[in-house]
Amino acid sequence: MGNDKDFFRDTKVRYLGYANEVGEAFRPMVSRNLVNLSYKVAGAYVLADTADKSLKMLWKDGKISSMILGTGDALIWQTLASIVIPGITINRIVFYTGRALKGKPVPPTVQRFAPVVVGLACIPIIVTPIDRAVHMLMNVSYRLVFGHHH
Repeated sequence: MGNDKDFFRDTKVRYLGYANEVGEAFRPMVSRNLVNLSYKVAGAYVLADTADKSLKMLWKDGKISSMILGTGDALIWQTLASIVIPGITINRIVFYTGRALKGKPVPPTVQRFAPVVVGLACIPIIVTPIDRAVHMLMNVSYRLVFGHHH
């Protein structure tokens, strides 16, 4: 089974795809440049995984068409599952946590750090449901239309 292990999805390298969620969790406390950097790290991970899947599809059957379908599948899946949906989710969790605390009789330190802590705590909770939802979405859209099965 050693060959079945996917370096980008089944090892700790997968955590690079969550860099932007960490950036979003810290958004209220850090510069925009740091948040943008977190998206660049996640984007590099997405592109590396996409390249890996593209090459694997090409090596599997030698067909450029299979490689193109694999590339599209990986790029769309990773963009949705690693960047777009979790980034928006954590951004909104942090925003609404901060909003809920505004004007409440809580210490300023709590008002400042609680949204970050809540955002970070939610990352491991949202990952699996988002990954599964994106798989289902891909199965009834891209994979259905193009006959590509991951």
